[in-house]
Amino acid sequence: MNDSLLRIGLVSVSDRATQGVYEDKGIPVLRDWLTQALKTPTHFEERLIADDQLIIERTLIELVDVAHCALVLTTGGTGPAIRDVTPEATAAVADKIMPGFGEQMRQISLHFVPTAILSRQIGVIRKGALILNLPGQPKAIRETLEGVKDENGKTLVQGIFAAVPYCIELIGGPYIETHDTVCAAFRPKSATKKPLAAQTCHSG
Repeated sequence: MNDSLLRIGLVSVSDRATQGVYEDKGIPVLRDWLTQALKTPTHFEERLIADDQLIIERTLIELVDVAHCALVLTTGGTGPAIRDVTPEATAAVADKIMPGFGEQMRQISLHFVPTAILSRQIGVIRKGALILNLPGQPKAIRETLEGVKDENGKTLVQGIFAAVPYCIELIGGPYIETHDTVCAAFRPKSATKKPLAAQTCHSG
């Protein structure tokens, strides 16, 4: 294992995608967005799993405890339907709940659809990792991470990822840098290091 790499878990929760009914789009969208946003060399651990609480719990535990991911992003399974159990599984493996992430995700999505209030995404901490439930739709995934911008590119509502690097740092994780043109990471000046030299080392 290369400890110099930021390790991120990407989990798509979908009965139909796992059964081959349709192609999963969640993981590719997450991977593509993160590849564009991150300066820090990154390795992705990808998992496509069914809407089953025990399987989700085991996957999250494996990604944090065994694969040593500092960040785990899930997509899918956060609505009110009977099979939507991603938030329950995420809460079950958590040491701390981070309610602000879910609140901001719904705030962002409400700019586009009134049904955003039906979403139950949460953010939690397990050991030294941050786990975030994201929406299932590719467009909503990008909006949630990046925020709402006007036609000139000015940010109207902050996306959740701006707070992710500093959160991970506070819980003992690695120092993460981003490309400001995609998503400017926010942290106090006292916690800011000199910019990382331009480098990319993304692997799947």
